[in-house]
Amino acid sequence: MRILIAALALTGALMAACTPVATPADPAVPGQSADANACAARGGELRRVGRMQTQQCIVKYADAGKSCTTGSQCAGDCRLEGNSGVAPGASVTGQCQADSDRFGCHTTVEDGKAGPTLCVD
Repeated sequence: MRILIAALALTGALMAACTPVATPADPAVPGQSADANACAARGGELRRVGRMQTQQCIVKYADAGKSCTTGSQCAGDCRLEGNSGVAPGASVTGQCQADSDRFGCHTTVEDGKAGPTLCVD
């Protein structure tokens, strides 16, 4: 009986240790003013992005949405946004990415050919 009680107590303790701790996203993180100023100087905006909601400087690209067939034609990448379902290697025309946010699903276009679709979270 003692072994059963000890096993149940150990199981409960292990399960409690696996419970994620909820931490609310603090929109005004102290000490970020220098980062915010540097980001603004680059024409960017501090935003919380990705699954971990890390604060990053997101810069909009002037050529956003322009038709392209390779990344060298864009300030960012030449992409098909979203989960396009296009097979890698298929001939496609993409669009220059809108901003420097690397999160989400997209297919990179190089030399007029679709690459694999990647989802970054």
